Amino acid sequence: ETSPEDIHGMHAARGILTTRGGMTSHAAVVARGMGRPCVAGAGSVQVDYTTRTLRVGDVELHEGDVMTIDGSKGEIMRGKVSTIQPQLSGDFAVIMAWADQTRRLKVRANAETPTDTKTARGFGAEGIGLCRTEHMFFDPARIQHVREMIVADNEDSRREALDKLRPEQVKDFTEILSIMHGLPVTIRLLDPPLHEFLPHDEKDIADFAAKAKLSEDAVRRRLSDLKEANPMLGHRGCRLGVTYPEIYEMQARAIFEASLAVSDKVGMVEIMVPLIATRAELVRLKKLIHMVAAEVFGAAKRSVPYLVGTMIELPRAALMAHDIAHDAEFFSFGTNDLTQTTLGLSRDDAGAFLPTYVEKNILPRDPFVTLDIDGVGQLIDMAVTNGRRTNADLKCGICGEHGGDPESIWFCEKVGLDYVSCSPYRVPIARLAAAQAVIRLQQSQSNKRAA
Repeated sequence: ETSPEDIHGMHAARGILTTRGGMTSHAAVVARGMGRPCVAGAGSVQVDYTTRTLRVGDVELHEGDVMTIDGSKGEIMRGKVSTIQPQLSGDFAVIMAWADQTRRLKVRANAETPTDTKTARGFGAEGIGLCRTEHMFFDPARIQHVREMIVADNEDSRREALDKLRPEQVKDFTEILSIMHGLPVTIRLLDPPLHEFLPHDEKDIADFAAKAKLSEDAVRRRLSDLKEANPMLGHRGCRLGVTYPEIYEMQARAIFEASLAVSDKVGMVEIMVPLIATRAELVRLKKLIHMVAAEVFGAAKRSVPYLVGTMIELPRAALMAHDIAHDAEFFSFGTNDLTQTTLGLSRDDAGAFLPTYVEKNILPRDPFVTLDIDGVGQLIDMAVTNGRRTNADLKCGICGEHGGDPESIWFCEKVGLDYVSCSPYRVPIARLAAAQAVIRLQQSQSNKRAA
């Protein structure tokens, strides 16, 4: 499997194969954003790190052997299979123009690097619906500062490490805002649990401890302190901002400083607070963000437009949308986690039995590929309706991987979302599916009137 710390290896890879996970596991989500072929959750594949071999049944491959993977069909082939680089013909542009004339939904992209952002714009994305800041933290130039911030035992030490990170974050956001040039950009504040950023093997622990002038035992103790039985439902998302507000304060400051640096290219900056369960969490963190904005804009004597909203990815947040909308200026439905928390499934582990559920028609399809409209969809519909009753100007979209799935996009059109956001390479699919959704909905309404 892969984790966020593998991001540089994933950038270097020609393709990615994992034995665990599924369509919305870390490997699959990140690979789609990069345009890398990926087969995730090949359970029959066995990888032996000691002998550096891969085995499937009677077939054994050694490190250095060549294989070919088909990310569309999920096939793994021994040896080198001839491939053809896809070309975009003039017909593609014509069809996209027809789709854009018909669709109502805006199509954004999930992107957090200049390369991904440029790719998204090239495919016609109308903004960024999800910029994940955690991937930025794994850059070799900044991971040491991130780790020093995490192991710090007091606020002053954390702020000292964060001050070293802020210029890097300013650079990140400046590049992305410049490339998007006037289009909306939604930036999610830090979401994953902190232990994901710390070193885990002995060599990395020793290297980090030496650079940070700490004892290796102190680093191991911090690792032990941060270990969680179920980190997906643990100390992550807005809970980090509540317990360590200086982290979100630094990120907000970097966002506003970057926005001012390229103010002539800024459209609407949307700051997203992740994983809220209560209105009180959003109120507290929104107040912090506004405080930072007042400081930065006051010092510069000028400002840029921005919104503060939240990611709806817990059932309670969807149920309490009428209350949360008093303080949220937008809702972005994180359908990957909302599916996990609603169905009680782990997207990284359910691949072992979900195919059986689909085969036996217990579930009509994999809910991580196509939105579970009856369950998860009902929560989204309810949240949109009740949220807009409180705040008529509430902007609503989705940023989970369902944003690139045609059937899920049809549902988004049906419930009146403003936009979908998907991986850059899925933007053309989303543009076409959004147009087809308009026609499908019109036909459905026409049939109802006729009946």
